[in-house]
Amino acid sequence: MASIGFCSLATELSAPEVIDARGLKCPLPVLKAEKRLAALPPGKSLIVLATDDMARIDIPLHCRQNGYACVLERDADVLRFTITKPAP
Repeated sequence: MASIGFCSLATELSAPEVIDARGLKCPLPVLKAEKRLAALPPGKSLIVLATDDMARIDIPLHCRQNGYACVLERDADVLRFTITKPAP
């Protein structure tokens, strides 16, 4: 039983943090991402969910300007950005 709990904990610790910015208008999604990315350890990922189409421009631009990898996926009206902070 203890090993199952350990595996579960390890999975939770390695899962990317999610910012749910659905319904927020830009620049709020990018500002929330910027604040969390500043504290995110190198090599870790952050997922941002947004519905404002301007986020499609603002978040990738912020990532390019700061050297973060950004992958955009769309599911119906929800934009899902997976942002990875580079390892040193």
